[in-house]
Amino acid sequence: MSIYEIEHEDDGRRGSFYIADGDERPARMTYVRQDDGTVTIDHTVVDERFRGQGVGRKLLDAAVAWARRSGTRVFVTCPFAVAQFRKDESIRDVLAAPLD
Repeated sequence: MSIYEIEHEDDGRRGSFYIADGDERPARMTYVRQDDGTVTIDHTVVDERFRGQGVGRKLLDAAVAWARRSGTRVFVTCPFAVAQFRKDESIRDVLAAPLD
């Protein structure tokens, strides 16, 4: 996985962290902006060829790092992201609200 770089895009309404492979995005985590300082992570997809390599977690780690740098608070509806936040207390500082 080290040959792939996680990229980030944000159009002011929606955004994503993703791995590009040519014109494809075989792994991505998307979010929707609630306001200037809050987003909701709503979806994660990792192509079959990248599964089992920790790619989903790398996408989440990039999102958490960005949230910390930018002061963005995060809500989570994506089942994968919810599970990761439940497992790892060290990333919960970016959450906008406690998990249910």
